[in-house]
Amino acid sequence: MARPKPWEVDEELWTVIERLLPNVGRRPLHPGCGGNPDRLVFQGILSVLHTGIAWEHLPQDLGFGSGMACRRRLSEWTEAGVRPRLHEVLLAELRSANALDFSRAAVDGSHIQALKGGSRTGRSPGDRYRTGSKHHLITDATGIPLAATLTGGNRNDVTRLIPLLQAVPPVRGKRGRPWRRPDVVLGDRGYDHDKYRRPVRSLGVKPLIDRRGTEHGSGLGTQRRGVERVSAHLHWFRRLRIRWEIRDDIHEAQFVLSGPHRAVVAPAGCSSTGAATRPANRVH
Repeated sequence: MARPKPWEVDEELWTVIERLLPNVGRRPLHPGCGGNPDRLVFQGILSVLHTGIAWEHLPQDLGFGSGMACRRRLSEWTEAGVRPRLHEVLLAELRSANALDFSRAAVDGSHIQALKGGSRTGRSPGDRYRTGSKHHLITDATGIPLAATLTGGNRNDVTRLIPLLQAVPPVRGKRGRPWRRPDVVLGDRGYDHDKYRRPVRSLGVKPLIDRRGTEHGSGLGTQRRGVERVSAHLHWFRRLRIRWEIRDDIHEAQFVLSGPHRAVVAPAGCSSTGAATRPANRVH
């Protein structure tokens, strides 16, 4: 049996995605773009994300239609708010399958080059002051992404600690109150600033952050392994190794499709750690 391509979307996942997409009719300015089925367009977007090919060079023989039409559809879906709704639905599916662990969360940031510039870019001191962006990520205890943000490459990771915690959406999926905050948040020495610990506690979250200047071996590294694996996983996607999109919302949409918003709708009793950290055929 042939192995499915990374951009192929199975029926179970497409059922979840399809009901969230807006009904975009024929476009007066681009009348030839309305005929491609949403599923094929979605797979075309994932193909560009995975291979890193330019939108205009997407091969027609793949059956996804014009690459620029795929980009326009991604823009329309982004402006319609599909991304956050999809993320909430998938997290709810994971909670209903007992695949989420809010006993602790971990945060991390990773730098990428932004060769075309754009908003949310900056000269990174960690990359010879070249223009770049940063991906900031928070995951649950198993490594499933809960939220992600994009900033300029000159932003310190700790400045995104509170926004990341606030960006975690209410996670439903079971009766009762939705989950909103993890019990504990783990961070490396880059997050060691006392003025940020107090606001974290005010959110009802206990900060567990390595102190600068102390010896290694605290054990937090093993507990933070999940978020570091996911950060590395994001850069397996060639479109994310270097930021080519000038529009930050389009890059962010690709960012979340590859990792934070590609959550696996796991069956009950199934461990989600491995699936959450590999470029899989299903959402993470």
